[in-house]
Amino acid sequence: MRVVIVTESFPPDVNGVAHCALQTARHLVDRGHAPVVVAPAPAPGSKLGALAPCPVVHVPSLPLPGYPQVRVALPSRRLASTLIEHNAEMVHLASPFVIGVRGMAAAARLGIPAVAVYQTDLAGYARTYMGAGEAAAWRRIRSVHSAADLTLAPSSASLSDLEAHGVPRVKLWPRGVDTVRFRPDLRDEALRRELAPNGELIVGYVGRLAPEKHIELLAGACRLEGVRVVIVGDGPSRPNLEQALSGAVFLGRRTGDDLARIFASLDVFAHTGPFETFCQTVQEAMASGVPVVAPAVGGPLDLVAHGHTGLLFPAGDADAVREAVRALQADPAMRTAYGTAARAMVEGRTWAAVGDQLIGHYADVLVGRRAKVAAA
Repeated sequence: MRVVIVTESFPPDVNGVAHCALQTARHLVDRGHAPVVVAPAPAPGSKLGALAPCPVVHVPSLPLPGYPQVRVALPSRRLASTLIEHNAEMVHLASPFVIGVRGMAAAARLGIPAVAVYQTDLAGYARTYMGAGEAAAWRRIRSVHSAADLTLAPSSASLSDLEAHGVPRVKLWPRGVDTVRFRPDLRDEALRRELAPNGELIVGYVGRLAPEKHIELLAGACRLEGVRVVIVGDGPSRPNLEQALSGAVFLGRRTGDDLARIFASLDVFAHTGPFETFCQTVQEAMASGVPVVAPAVGGPLDLVAHGHTGLLFPAGDADAVREAVRALQADPAMRTAYGTAARAMVEGRTWAAVGDQLIGHYADVLVGRRAKVAAA
């Protein structure tokens, strides 16, 4: 199958959309398909990192005002020409919003089936950054996804949200996790002594440091005696967080095997953002055998079994975050049991398994298109 993956983000960017697009391309190649990626060009001078598994077409881009880590694609003829030159049989739209909207329009003009992957809670971001605009965000989401042959939601909460806002033809497609890279035996006692020289309980957050993540909710945990909070990632909120989270260790952006070693060396993983459509870092923590504290909303509801693999708290409740950490600090046996159960829960959620599910969705869309043509 000849597939063009049109994505709002791709490595060297480090985020859920970029990572999922990369894993999708890898799996398609592994299964003998022929993908091409179309993505915004990275910032000048960026290190491209690991080689992409397939050709990547970059379209011109500019940094998002106020958030330069995010690049926004500019109009370009490269997108439509790539669909034509690749003789695309399927267009995969990864979190369509800017370049994805153009990809949807080009696919429609050329009569190519399109699958849209919902991955970003744009309505939640609108509330966070603008204090309004949620209704407008949903109108745009509905417009883009309604034009696709199929929309894939990463969690049951996202699927319900999409259907409640009038998006048709929605199915569930979760995310995979690399259970070889992220595993418990990477726990590093030397790293733990470096991060917590007095033997403190290590509570870690991994992800973008931005307002919508509400990482300031960890302030109460920072004040617990015998707890060391470790923050991995970068973003516009870092200066404020360094002041708000007294005593926390900020490690900056980490990737690959280095990140896996950090995950496995945590005692507790804490995620605080309420706008996660899936939350890949929760799944990576679970694969690392680490109990999770996360909000009882959105993607984490499908991942964290409260009282079995971790603890869920009411979104935005700083006191509940602190008390969840305190409970895990007080009970090492519970931490061990939760971590073991977390690893067992995700062992079958490999990228190969969910990649095959995606190819099945492609096949269903192609069958549906052929049936429409035959009936016309």
